[in-house]
Amino acid sequence: LHRKWPNILTNIDWKRAAEEEKSRRHDVMAHVHTFGAAAPKAAPIIHLGATSCFVGDNTDLIVMREGCRILCRKLAQCCDSLSHFARQYKSLPQLGYTHFQPAQLTTVGKRACLWLQDLLIDLKQLQSTEQDMKFRGVKGTTGTQASFLELFNGDHDKVEELDKLVTEKAGFTSKFTITGQTYTRKMDSIIINAVAGIGSSVNKFCTDLRLLASLKELEEPFAQKQIGSSAMPYKRNPMRSERCCSLARHLISLTASPAHTHANQWFERTLDDSANRRIVLAEAFLTADILLNTAQNIMQGMVVYPKVVEKHVLEELPFMATENLLMAMVKCGADRQECHEKLRVLSVEAGRQVKEHGLSNDMLHRIRDDDYFAPIHQLLTDIVNPSNFIGRAPHQVEKFLQEEVSPEIEKYRPSFDCEAPKLNV
Repeated sequence: LHRKWPNILTNIDWKRAAEEEKSRRHDVMAHVHTFGAAAPKAAPIIHLGATSCFVGDNTDLIVMREGCRILCRKLAQCCDSLSHFARQYKSLPQLGYTHFQPAQLTTVGKRACLWLQDLLIDLKQLQSTEQDMKFRGVKGTTGTQASFLELFNGDHDKVEELDKLVTEKAGFTSKFTITGQTYTRKMDSIIINAVAGIGSSVNKFCTDLRLLASLKELEEPFAQKQIGSSAMPYKRNPMRSERCCSLARHLISLTASPAHTHANQWFERTLDDSANRRIVLAEAFLTADILLNTAQNIMQGMVVYPKVVEKHVLEELPFMATENLLMAMVKCGADRQECHEKLRVLSVEAGRQVKEHGLSNDMLHRIRDDDYFAPIHQLLTDIVNPSNFIGRAPHQVEKFLQEEVSPEIEKYRPSFDCEAPKLNV
């Protein structure tokens, strides 16, 4: 058909198809009749032995497979951007937080690897999901292939060969052996859960970035003429990150519908899956797509303010360094218990200055002014050097990037977009 009338398959009469659907109330049959009008000699056998799901389900699987591949490429490019950022700041000490309370130090680059690791998991999960996808193929009205067995006069081998040829023509390497009228809607649930994982990861990244922007340590890109607030000229609202969190919430919520749809399918099929799937499947992929575009835009333009990062570190570091100070004093001959009490008293006094009077942490000044600590006065600068408190963070970053991230990114690098995604608003 394609060789004899090459334009028939692509030159679709959409107006007629719409009119057919309005009168027949059936989308697939509307196109069967439209196709038949364009190819009258083929009209008597178009859709012979098939059911609507032969068209709809197989098409959905093709589209979702391609959608997974697009999202994998965009995920890899986001991972690449975060990799550059993590490597650049792998050794910059930054205050760690647990319960959003100051904790031991990390580095800016190590924290970025937390975000990067989540996206890498999403990438691998989506790769696995795409590779595990099976084609519905040629199964007939209830999955028994009875109509095709009839057409081939009971020849099972020919039915198998037809199923195989159609599957390969669609670019799939495997097909479902067992289906009802539809492929199992469990597959939709698995796919959308993998896609929605992107939402939780981007939401985590953007929430952290919003908090860091409030602390004035990191910011998303902010255009020269960008307006943060119509009322407050000084505002620098993180609107891109906020947009991502909003969209991510919607994407995550979409996981419920495919699960309910699968749970409520009766026997070989019931049509209450149709309208729901037309909305949910498309929305999930489109939402994930713009999420990754926006996240990529943010990642390529993130701004770090090292002086503010350092200021926050130095506000808390004297307290964190008390154990190091204690060990240094003991090495100089001090009594451990006596030194512990001295440090406790000074810590309480310094904390009172911060909390009750809004002053800076003067713990180190108090130690310098106390003759008891004279043996380590010359060592204080080295003892409280922030780089001594970041553990193996820089090494962890390099190991992670080289051994886990880079091999995955390189698979997709040839297909990366050369320019960063542009946002209109």
